Amino acid sequence: MCLGIPGQIMAITDEARLMALADVSGVRREVSLAPVADRPVDEIVGQWALIHVGFAMALIDEDEAARTLEALRDLGEAQEALEAMAEGQKALEGQG
Repeated sequence: MCLGIPGQIMAITDEARLMALADVSGVRREVSLAPVADRPVDEIVGQWALIHVGFAMALIDEDEAARTLEALRDLGEAQEALEAMAEGQKALEGQG
């Protein structure tokens, strides 16, 4: 099963490569905007997206993001995915 977790696009990190920083429930990681870059990428900053394996797969509104996060938490899946993301980030930062 593919799991997309809502994250908010915080900043563009590499416009040429369509890369951005996303905040997924407090965990920040770099993601590709290529699947959703149907407009200038600076217009995507502040928007919510479904994030899957480092890609912003679809843009969603804030209400949908909140409902999806709540449903995932209820299922217990979000916590597991967020823990894996946090561990991956620690490894990238040399903390793990």
